Amino acid sequence: MTRKWLAVYSRPRWEKKVNQLLLQKGLESYCPLNKVRRKWSDRVKLIEEPLFKSYVFVKVSDEDRTAVRMTPGVINFVYWEGKPAVIKEKEIHAIKRFLNEYENVEVEPLELRPDQRVKIITGPLMDQEGKVVSVQHKTVKVAIDSLGYVLVAHIDKSKLTSA
Repeated sequence: MTRKWLAVYSRPRWEKKVNQLLLQKGLESYCPLNKVRRKWSDRVKLIEEPLFKSYVFVKVSDEDRTAVRMTPGVINFVYWEGKPAVIKEKEIHAIKRFLNEYENVEVEPLELRPDQRVKIITGPLMDQEGKVVSVQHKTVKVAIDSLGYVLVAHIDKSKLTSA
């Protein structure tokens, strides 16, 4: 019974709830949470909000997919080229490490075809390979391929090497 990470599309603003319901069913689930500082008139507070709006990741076998689909708040699996989108284990780990290291992470749809392959040589994403979309000053956009998104972090150029 092979289990794969799949992306699930949830009702808007139900990401955390869907994650909890999947965990209660005994399924391995992950809702990436971004630490963001929000300013109110009287204070600034660090809150956690879903990194990917309306997306939750779940690691399931083909037999468990019906149980996932029947979970309240789940709309459907995210499909890529006619099949449920499979997310690589190393990409889930990269997202977790990225969010542990950085606050206020931005998510942008991937619209460009990246050119140069790079390997990160130090920091939380050490040994990860990716394709650079652009480098401006110290901002490096690294593509995580199967998601179709770009995670943006301020990484010093000296931490990258050609792969």
